[in-house]
Amino acid sequence: MTRDSGRTPLVEVLLLGGVGEFGMNMMAVRCGPDSLLIDAGVMFPGPEHFGVDLVIPDVRSLAGELGRLSALVLTHGHEDHIGAVPYIWDLIDGPTYGTRLTLALLERKLAEHGCDTAGRLVTVEPSETVTAAGLDVEFVQVAHSIPDSVAVAIHTPAGTLLHSGDFKFDQTPLDGRPTDTHRLADLGRRGVLALFGDSTNAAQPGHSGSERHVEPALEEVFAGAPRRLVVTTFSSSLHRLQLLVDLADRFGRQVAFVGRGVVENAELAARLGYLRLPAGLQIAEADVARLPPERVLCIVTGSQGEPFSALARMAVGAHRHVRLEAGDVVVFSARAIPGNRHAIDRLVNHIARRGARVVDEPSKRVHVSGHGSEEDLKLLLSLISPRCFVPIHGEYRHLAHHARLAEQVCGESVTVLLAENSDRICFDESGGWIGEPVRAGRVLIDGTRSGQVADEVLRDRRHLAVDGVVVAVLAVNAHGGGIEQATELITRGFVLDGPTEALLDAATGTLRALAAEASVEERTDQGVMGERVRVELQRFFRKRCGRRPLVLPVILEI
Repeated sequence: MTRDSGRTPLVEVLLLGGVGEFGMNMMAVRCGPDSLLIDAGVMFPGPEHFGVDLVIPDVRSLAGELGRLSALVLTHGHEDHIGAVPYIWDLIDGPTYGTRLTLALLERKLAEHGCDTAGRLVTVEPSETVTAAGLDVEFVQVAHSIPDSVAVAIHTPAGTLLHSGDFKFDQTPLDGRPTDTHRLADLGRRGVLALFGDSTNAAQPGHSGSERHVEPALEEVFAGAPRRLVVTTFSSSLHRLQLLVDLADRFGRQVAFVGRGVVENAELAARLGYLRLPAGLQIAEADVARLPPERVLCIVTGSQGEPFSALARMAVGAHRHVRLEAGDVVVFSARAIPGNRHAIDRLVNHIARRGARVVDEPSKRVHVSGHGSEEDLKLLLSLISPRCFVPIHGEYRHLAHHARLAEQVCGESVTVLLAENSDRICFDESGGWIGEPVRAGRVLIDGTRSGQVADEVLRDRRHLAVDGVVVAVLAVNAHGGGIEQATELITRGFVLDGPTEALLDAATGTLRALAAEASVEERTDQGVMGERVRVELQRFFRKRCGRRPLVLPVILEI
């Protein structure tokens, strides 16, 4: 790690997301008054984020650091790279550049959010160069699990910055478009000031397998499945969808896409020519039950155990059209995202209860990663020979492992800048260093709207989840202040190991005593009486059982 506060940078790179974590990938390159963003992704929340649907980088609070956001450059169409775009669309004062499929996926997302895209989406081809934020930006073809993925070379006054995007070296990709090693080597010969490298699989030994390496294992599954075959994978893994469609055609099965994500992506990919569907092969999910089970392949959402996905509903017998039965085979052709293992295991148990057999990656090689492993990363480092190296896209352990690989491959010729979110990477003609950090926070998105979740709202949700809620209902005569009927306590999420009923009876007695001793003026003042009820009941529960439920007093004037 190198820090130098005595030099004036020509270019700054602000790491806003995806460095030290998976998801929410975003970084800004600033040169002069303008900045360009590279990717704008989402991260899916953890269990501590109650009621939160998405997490995105907080770009709005960094207006002073970023200057004019005059362009957005996208490396590919996965959610962790494009999912945040609708929420920052109004901040981007210029075009958004991406390949054809990437922009098609983005345009659909922007339309769902009501964003005006007129004249703002610019389609680029690999090997094309555009001028954005006053800098020449070159797109380099790379292989990944989704077509039309690119690396990005930004030619700045200090030198060339290369962002690898998500990549691997697959020399036999299904779409015939391997990573452009010739152009990468040419960039390396010309000189690269800094490489920002994908660290997702930095700790995985060897090379990442080709998508074609999955085919033999899936062929074996197709050949041995006696009844209906159900495969779940990431809905954006279009190469995997194509392989499954080809195998279904070969083995005489018709294909039903089930689940909104895979249905929409398959339709879009087929319309744009990224997915080849032989005539008559696809059927609607409503037709699945009408065909013999051995003639059907269902490609479904739910590979991460999502509770309302198509596969989750099938597994509990709640899907309208597709039911799992004894003898069916369910294939998980996707890796488990960190944090989702428990949900997936629960889903597998439900599937097993219905008599279906589960095939997953540990038992057969039915999945390969779209990210480069150790040897892929070493190859990129040797092709580029950067003067500076910044590992990105991964948790800190992945970044640290990637940093060690860079030192092994490049030796003393490379300056490794092991950074995290909020770090500012500074460059001049002589090299790079880590400057003063920025305050790169995050925004919690609640629901499909652009509503942000305030910290106090999240705190209340945690409180409710841990200690529950108690609603105290007190009916008071509006004129005389007398208690009109029996007081009532309503609880939710407030469960104890001991005699809960006796505890609530005692709490009700406390509430009655409070009402009896209060003056007429207090009882007829809803604000005062409500606060007394709240404080007294919180004190009661804290003393009697050590719990701190959220107490909501309801004073009814009759």
